[in-house]
Amino acid sequence: MKNKIVKALFLVAFTIVTTQVSYAQASLNNTVQTHKDESIRPFHINIPESKIADLKARIQNTKWADRELVSNETQGVKLETMKSLADYWGTQYNWRKIESKLNSYPQFITNIDGVDIHFIHVRSKNKKALPMIITHGWPGSVIEQLKIIEQLTNPEKFGGKAEDAFDVVIPSIPGHGFSAKPTDLGWNPVHIAKAWIKLMDRLGYHKYVAQGGDWGNAISENMALIAPEALLGIHTNMAAAVPQEISDALAKGKMPSNLDADEKNAFEQLDFFYKKGLGYAQEMSLRPQTLYAIDDSPIGLAAWMLDHDDRSQKLIARVFAGGQEGLSKDDILDNISLYWFTNTGVSSARLYWEASQGATGGFFDPRGIKIPVAVSAFPDEIYATPKSWAQSAYPKLIYFNKLNKGGHFAAWEQPELFVHEMRNAFKSFRGKL
Repeated sequence: MKNKIVKALFLVAFTIVTTQVSYAQASLNNTVQTHKDESIRPFHINIPESKIADLKARIQNTKWADRELVSNETQGVKLETMKSLADYWGTQYNWRKIESKLNSYPQFITNIDGVDIHFIHVRSKNKKALPMIITHGWPGSVIEQLKIIEQLTNPEKFGGKAEDAFDVVIPSIPGHGFSAKPTDLGWNPVHIAKAWIKLMDRLGYHKYVAQGGDWGNAISENMALIAPEALLGIHTNMAAAVPQEISDALAKGKMPSNLDADEKNAFEQLDFFYKKGLGYAQEMSLRPQTLYAIDDSPIGLAAWMLDHDDRSQKLIARVFAGGQEGLSKDDILDNISLYWFTNTGVSSARLYWEASQGATGGFFDPRGIKIPVAVSAFPDEIYATPKSWAQSAYPKLIYFNKLNKGGHFAAWEQPELFVHEMRNAFKSFRGKL
């Protein structure tokens, strides 16, 4: 019975003339829907020094919880990890470095369906570059994709060929980052998918591909279901490919006897996630407004974001213990700081609530995608998709690769591997623009 309840909660939880814009203007746009001007306006980030000073003061004045009563992470993010994070965040971390990095790329705002959408748009010098829209997830942001932009748009500089080039469009999901916070209901993954289709059309792209993991996968797959003529295919690094018989077995808590090694591994990963890793999604899908503390306390926000999935959380704990991993201390705090300065802890959580309204299936249930799909299975994802499941879920599976390292934030953690996957996944679409 307990497993059935957990599974039911999981289904509810997951189912998805130009002017220079200053931070002062952006903060207003971030809180309310704005006018319906459909122009594309340049965007520039400049967080006031007072906001940075306030963040450091709040970190300094953290009221700490008692230490956990176990020697591992089974009670949540360990106090030792959070104190190490706080010490670095409050004394050594420099927001201006990532702000400068973001501002080094062309950023824009455009209004779609009454909501201002922030996006990065970098065109390759190669006139035959393949356009690709890349969507982040939670607790991610456009920062996840910064390491891959130059490799995708300028492949010759990084060991690739001119014909490997992409134009990249990287939007911030509404309620996340520098996109506005919707003030009307209904901004679920389907609505966002329709907005992305409008965005690509507005940018003049008549043939393109889409990529995403986490919410980015749900949004990309909904774009595929809408199937505009312009969308050639999609790539996912967190596939919705769990067969119904596996979902039924997970609900019963009993692994089928006929699974191969990759299927057994995926089953065990999902079983762990459903039983022990789903708390954040349950809260955000059922009661997101209750999370006032994450918009008030930077340490509260950081702990909430760190405890997304077991492998990512352990990786981050190792980083703040002095280890060398795919992510650095600055990487992790760049992303958390973006959420803090845009005050998007609660507004981003509402996407889980929106996706749960009227939901009839789970996040990992196949959606019946009929256009070409490419899949990359990273071992430390919430679950590493077996090829057999991908073949069943996606009748037009054009590419599949099982990688030996990388996790939930694949582009962020393993940018070279990720870029290699994009080149191979979409190779068949070259010359079809």
